[in-house]
Amino acid sequence: METLKILENKPDLNWEYDEDADVLYISVGKPRPAVGADIGDGVIVRYDQKKKEVVGITIIGFRARTLQSIGSAA
Repeated sequence: METLKILENKPDLNWEYDEDADVLYISVGKPRPAVGADIGDGVIVRYDQKKKEVVGITIIGFRARTLQSIGSAA
């Protein structure tokens, strides 16, 4: 299996939430060009192919998922 670096250092995480689209964007360091891989359930991992490292994650339907989980946990 090929190695993929995931948060090897303790980098700054940046995030942006698009309330209208209900999408949470999390970037490792400043956002940068990357390839997206849909890993299912509305989660997209962004990675730098040259460095073979994860540079971000996108979660579609973040608010809806959170409210659903909180509601089911109560």
